[in-house]
Amino acid sequence: MLGTPEGSRAEAGESLAGRAKGGLLFMGGFVVLLYVIEIFNTLMRHGLNATFGLRPRSMDGVLDILTFPLLHANLHHLLSNTLPLIIFGFLVFLSGIRVFITALAFSWLGSGLTVWLIGGGGVTVGASGLVFGFFAFLLVRGFFNRSWWQILLSVVLFMAYGSILFGVLPTVMGYISWQAHLGGAVGGIIAAVLLRPKPAIDAL
Repeated sequence: MLGTPEGSRAEAGESLAGRAKGGLLFMGGFVVLLYVIEIFNTLMRHGLNATFGLRPRSMDGVLDILTFPLLHANLHHLLSNTLPLIIFGFLVFLSGIRVFITALAFSWLGSGLTVWLIGGGGVTVGASGLVFGFFAFLLVRGFFNRSWWQILLSVVLFMAYGSILFGVLPTVMGYISWQAHLGGAVGGIIAAVLLRPKPAIDAL
């Protein structure tokens, strides 16, 4: 019995280390996939964007919700998304695979559905909706979980990256899809709400 607390801490440390390793491998592999797609897309003169990019309010464009975050307008576009995608995705992954998949799914779908419903007339591509979804999830989850270290992390992230939240506002720069950013952020918040701890129910 005397060894239980130390054993529990060791198991928790190993679990966190395992999640950290898994997060690095998953996010690293995902980003590599994005670059492979971008190289192939560049060789095709970005012809994939016209086929698999998201076209708002188009019935056949509904399926493009599943593909548009995998494509980018150019290499610079992908580079601008790479670092925040890795950082935010990795931090979400530290909470476990179930939490990560939920945040990813709602960010992906929230971004795509918002673009499909209220997007402009052009074709939208890019993973920035996922970036905003992960970021919004990390900002609010600590308040739902009542976790001081998660709240502290959200404060640090807000101080470092808070300016990107202006990207959810309509902008005069037509090449930026604020709809994708807004939808991704809303999806991330919804994921945080759904994953909040359930209140305990006392037995009678």
